[in-house]
Amino acid sequence: MKRFAVIGAGSFGYYVARALYENKNEVIAIDRSKERVQAIEPHCTSAIVQDVTDMEALKGLGLKEMDAVIVSTGANIKPSILICFHLSRLGIKRIIVKAEDDDHGEILKELGATEIIRPGMDMAQRLALRLTSPNILEFLPLEEDYTIVQVDPPPSFIGKTLKDLNLRKRYEVYIIAVKELVPERFRMVPDADFTIKDSDVLIMLGRDGDLKKIKELK
Repeated sequence: MKRFAVIGAGSFGYYVARALYENKNEVIAIDRSKERVQAIEPHCTSAIVQDVTDMEALKGLGLKEMDAVIVSTGANIKPSILICFHLSRLGIKRIIVKAEDDDHGEILKELGATEIIRPGMDMAQRLALRLTSPNILEFLPLEEDYTIVQVDPPPSFIGKTLKDLNLRKRYEVYIIAVKELVPERFRMVPDADFTIKDSDVLIMLGRDGDLKKIKELK
């Protein structure tokens, strides 16, 4: 389980927080609007009403313990600039901020944002790429309850080969590819003697229920 904070529970922040929570992560949602906090509360670990443009308010939230902090504060760019500046001063390692335009994004980078998101533009680029260079997976007819997912290897997988794990027999799931970070490379259909490292990302195919069992392993 990873830990995330989402600052700003408007449309984008709401769906980010909800998706992270539904994928079994710990999620803290923060917004100055009581109504927005009440709306997101059933879909996150905890929801807090707080104006975090104030440095002292941010300090008390324990955000240094998060794997990432996502900032989505709407069209008014001033709050996001202040929040990003404060998060950087607090030593938050991964700060993901929604920008309104290129200039806003450049300012946020200068203030310590590690990743900039432009939802409309990002979606447009993905759509254009999908239409002009479709991925082969789009042509793979999957049954309704089958999914292809990326999974961080559970601790019990580390140091074991695919033959040792025998996932096909034990869980009826298949590792169809592995993204290695050390060294950085992509392996399609890894051999049975491939040994899983903690830095690997497993791309798995299986039924939703079986994949869920893998995600819940210790």
